[in-house]
Amino acid sequence: MNNFNFCRPTDFYFGKGQENEVGNICKKYNAHHVLLHFGGKSALKSGLIDKVEQILIESGLECTRLGGVLPNPRADLVYEGIKLCKNKGIDLILAVGGGSVIDSAKAIAMGVPYEGDFWDFFMEGKIPQQTLPVGCILTIAAAGSEGSNSCVIEKEVNGIIKKKGCNLQSNVCTFSILNPELTQTVPPFQTACGACDIMCHVMERYFTNTKDVELTDELAEGVLRTMVKMLPRVMNNPKDYEARAAIMWASTLAHNNLLGVDREQDWASHRIEHELSALYDCAHGAGLAVVMPAWMDYVYKHDIMRFAKFANRVFGCAMDFSEPENTAKNGIKALRNLWKEAKLPLNFEELGAKKKDIPVLLNNIGDENHTEGHFVVLNKHDIEAILNIAAEYQS
Repeated sequence: MNNFNFCRPTDFYFGKGQENEVGNICKKYNAHHVLLHFGGKSALKSGLIDKVEQILIESGLECTRLGGVLPNPRADLVYEGIKLCKNKGIDLILAVGGGSVIDSAKAIAMGVPYEGDFWDFFMEGKIPQQTLPVGCILTIAAAGSEGSNSCVIEKEVNGIIKKKGCNLQSNVCTFSILNPELTQTVPPFQTACGACDIMCHVMERYFTNTKDVELTDELAEGVLRTMVKMLPRVMNNPKDYEARAAIMWASTLAHNNLLGVDREQDWASHRIEHELSALYDCAHGAGLAVVMPAWMDYVYKHDIMRFAKFANRVFGCAMDFSEPENTAKNGIKALRNLWKEAKLPLNFEELGAKKKDIPVLLNNIGDENHTEGHFVVLNKHDIEAILNIAAEYQS
């Protein structure tokens, strides 16, 4: 077990109707003027934005809207938000939506007090000295941004779409409102993509070279088993509140780093997928459904017993003690089967990607000396091999 520092000071409000307290919660953090940040038509059509705005106004708060966040959030809107906040004297950002909206809000919050370009935090490793507080009302269980220190933004740089992450303690939300009822209208495909993202956040931490981490292994396996059980339930009945609630809390636990504090983590699959979603603008969870099993196919022999344990403890695959490789393979198969039943893509064709674009993906990910991952350190040749597995897999 490695040494670690763990601090996640987010104030969580979980359960039915919790969004009705948003005005009082914002005032608790001395807000006077709130930027109400959200995505597209669905947030407006549902009436949630109007409802939240009315609650804020009735609580005596000023409120300015900024909608238009896209999946794979863009830097252009971040710049617009920074300018708006500075001009209006906004002192708290409230994100209403999923991970893309929350990440956009976090980026705006970093940029408002900063004299330079907020992109410096993503490309140059600069650390903000202060940020605006960010709260959220979560409507999609997926990215875990409501409880994580992560923020991912896209920006076009010299004609290439760069999708970059920034992981800083200052990115952690001040408060997060989680009402599972708000996820009951999320379409099936988005629900499945979110579930895949949740599971991948756990697995990026689970597959590690660090020894004697049994406690967090058990916690990770518990979250994964819950997802294996609840994903089919919610796909069959989108109104299943208990399944939605379990998945929503799993989203937070999967990415607040409680499951990865004591170990070296991997993250190769996420880095590779970022190039897919940057090039094709596909859903992040859909890209992960294609990439992560391909990564597993390529690296499982590095630690067959860890993959066999994953198969046995998460999917209940029988442990073949004489040939544990069989168990390891069965676990990867079971994972693909779960995602196939949820109608997620499992190869390039199903994702809408093209094998002929692999050289473009490789060029965008880095130079010839570039590596990814820690469980197995992958060079460009390894990444190419994983992309070929992802392109050619037959479901």
